[in-house]
Amino acid sequence: MQQQSNNPFFKNKEFNSAPQTTYYNADGSPANVIDYNDTMTVNGAMAKTAILFGLLLAGALVPFYLIAQGMNFYTPAIVSFVIALIIGLSVGFAPKQSRYLAPAYALFEGVVIGSISILFEVYVQPGIVLQAVGGTFVTFIVCLLLYRFRVVNVTERFKSVVIAATMALFIYYLVSMVVSWAFGITLFHHGNSLISIGFSIFVIVLAALNLFLDFDMIEEGAERRLPKYMEWFSAMGLMMTMIWLYLEFLKLLAKLNRD
Repeated sequence: MQQQSNNPFFKNKEFNSAPQTTYYNADGSPANVIDYNDTMTVNGAMAKTAILFGLLLAGALVPFYLIAQGMNFYTPAIVSFVIALIIGLSVGFAPKQSRYLAPAYALFEGVVIGSISILFEVYVQPGIVLQAVGGTFVTFIVCLLLYRFRVVNVTERFKSVVIAATMALFIYYLVSMVVSWAFGITLFHHGNSLISIGFSIFVIVLAALNLFLDFDMIEEGAERRLPKYMEWFSAMGLMMTMIWLYLEFLKLLAKLNRD
């Protein structure tokens, strides 16, 4: 059985369906016709990923502008979070709308990420945001090059291990939240102990491994000639993994800078 990316966007049924239109040669054999204006390509998906990150950065600057003007950024952050959540769920159920909604999602998610970044910048240590951004993009480039030159081969075993580990991680996070809310118990991944720091490093590595799965799903979607709008859908999913990676870098750096 073929394993898929753990990113919920890449689990969408659209990635399991190929175009139904079939063309034939003069002798009646199926013809391999590729219309790059109507089908997904790797370059198209990566270009749209770059566009979404530009919009994400624009949205992230909004809270910093509000702070500079002496205005409250908490309300815009909460409203943006709700809107981004609604858009994300909507696109998950209707991928065809991603071409219209993905840019809006990037903008509103940017406001949320910018607001979180301000909290770390103010209450943890100045400069921590730039460090986290640098770590995130270096990790992305390294993973992309390793995948591009096939230094890392995304085999079925590789996929199954990464997916199982990621599912286990999110189950742990869920249990941690329940235990914290119900009993006020803080589990070991909080604080700045060596175990906690090691845990954060493990999560960052796991998030990076998920990038390989995302790259593989994008390449597979292009090979299967999925509809053009899947480039936006794929870009949105890849951006989600990058956001996860960035937040994990923030948490690790916060632990390293904590007294």
